[in-house]
Amino acid sequence: MSHIDKEAIKKEFRRHDNDTGSSDVQIALLTKRIESLTEHLKLNRKDHSSRYGLIKMVSSRRSLLGYLKRRNEKRYRQIIKKLAIRY
Repeated sequence: MSHIDKEAIKKEFRRHDNDTGSSDVQIALLTKRIESLTEHLKLNRKDHSSRYGLIKMVSSRRSLLGYLKRRNEKRYRQIIKKLAIRY
């Protein structure tokens, strides 16, 4: 699987200089991992353990998005638009 540049993602989505774990950053990191794993599964259809991991990641991202929507809907809409998750 391809390497994900976590530092670049953190720099793009952080809310302040020392931010590494806000929900925005976590959602962005999960989204990039999900995209990478989706490409892997297109080539390796029988990799069921990776498929299970993908389902867990999607569930985690969905929970974080729900939290962000409850807390700050403006940031929720911005991150959805920036990551092109939902249409």
